[in-house]
Amino acid sequence: MQDMSELMGKVVDVGDSDFDLATKSSEWVLADFWAPWCGPCRVVAPVLAQVAEEREITIAKVNTDVNPLTSGKFGIRGIPALILFRDGEVVDRMTGAVPKQSMDSWLDRHMS
Repeated sequence: MQDMSELMGKVVDVGDSDFDLATKSSEWVLADFWAPWCGPCRVVAPVLAQVAEEREITIAKVNTDVNPLTSGKFGIRGIPALILFRDGEVVDRMTGAVPKQSMDSWLDRHMS
């Protein structure tokens, strides 16, 4: 895993072993619980990449197929599931793929 201070504004893959470190590493972290077989997950991925470029936020991608502990810890039942963290604490959650405009307004409610 990369130096955590360099993650702001990036999309990174995290797993069960480094999830807590990743969510505490930046002020704002958006955890994306996904799986390779999930169509809606593939739809939301480019939206999240845009969000990472436009905001001071780290997108932490968690593949639920290979990281069952983290998925279980947060009670993930459907994917894509997004959990917004600030300083390591859960701020809000969203399930399902949404268009960029909806994602921006959701983030704006918490980040502004």
